[in-house]
Amino acid sequence: MKSKKTFIDPLVDNNPITRQVLGICSALAVTVKIEQALVMTFALTFVLVMSNVSVSLLRKYIPSSIRIIVQLTIISTLVTLIDQFLKAYMYDISKPMSVFIALIITNCIVMGRADAYAMQNSVKDSFLDGLGNGLGYGTILLLVAFFRELLGFGTILDIKILPDFLNNGLMLLAPGAFIILGLIIWAQRSITNFVEE
Repeated sequence: MKSKKTFIDPLVDNNPITRQVLGICSALAVTVKIEQALVMTFALTFVLVMSNVSVSLLRKYIPSSIRIIVQLTIISTLVTLIDQFLKAYMYDISKPMSVFIALIITNCIVMGRADAYAMQNSVKDSFLDGLGNGLGYGTILLLVAFFRELLGFGTILDIKILPDFLNNGLMLLAPGAFIILGLIIWAQRSITNFVEE
């Protein structure tokens, strides 16, 4: 029961973007196209899962005085690995996204889950927590990217859906991302009856 809640809770009720308002910089920066949002979802989920598992495995051996440094080292190593992987196998998409992939190191979701969750929980629960938070983050990224690409370019995965005269340039800019993200946050909080305390 705990494992199921650990995985499902961040997907809907306690989503890191819509409930905790974390990681919104990348939600605005890499959501112009679905392809970029997919790559960022994969990258952040990989880093989140692997850092949670690594920190959970080492938690009894990490002195509390240097725990943040150890966590940052683990996260930085994983981000470097994923960045190199993208450069090797997806070079065209890694070029414009390299700076955003590097910023995963400073993403509050990753550091927060490593310190607040993985330092106190088992490897299995830390894995599920990382996977749930990564997929919850990715779901919002993909929703924002879907509407931005459709309304901004008139395409979905570069397949033409809408005629050019319906394209809205605002959706390709940061204010368009803010509008869509705000509407998604409002919808999610309305559905889950979330009230700020």
